[in-house]
Amino acid sequence: MSGRFIVFEGGEGAGKTTVTAAVGRRLAHIGHEVVLTREPGGTPAGERVRALLHENLVPWGEAFAFLVARAQIVHELIQPALDRGAIVLCDRYAASTFAYQGYARGLDLATLRAANAAVTNGLEPELTVWLDLEPAVGLARKLGEAESIRTGLESVAFHERVRDGYRRQMEEAAPGSWVRINAAQPLVEVEMRAWEAITGARLPGT
Repeated sequence: MSGRFIVFEGGEGAGKTTVTAAVGRRLAHIGHEVVLTREPGGTPAGERVRALLHENLVPWGEAFAFLVARAQIVHELIQPALDRGAIVLCDRYAASTFAYQGYARGLDLATLRAANAAVTNGLEPELTVWLDLEPAVGLARKLGEAESIRTGLESVAFHERVRDGYRRQMEEAAPGSWVRINAAQPLVEVEMRAWEAITGARLPGT
């Protein structure tokens, strides 16, 4: 029995963490084993890497820090959960690395993809839910948060490149493997659209 691996992606302030948790609660309510996790983090080593990412690392140092955390979370948490049939909902995964360190920082995408494939043993999500939001709006939502890692503190221009990176990945993805949701909508509407994308069903009362 194999589980389902679903990733929530998007720029700063798009609501990924909130929507991931809301969908997870609904899936658990109807009887699924749900594993909620985040990147970078999700394991003791990954959380220590998250702390490191508050530092001003050089671009390749930053990229490999994310990959260290991803190697740990895939092998310690995600793959075992999938093997026992759980639904894994992850707040960020490889698409973030390609958007932030590839498209926005300018690192070589082929090298990033090869390194990512190595550390994840080729594990890819069955569905990527992209919560798309104007960077200026998302950054305003996050203003004053002390938890932000360095990438969250970059300029609006940087985050425009991140957004374009997500857009280009979706254009190149296999049909049905990505869904874009307008994250400027009211939160309840974003949650509904995410639920529909994952389950093919409308939320009760909608």
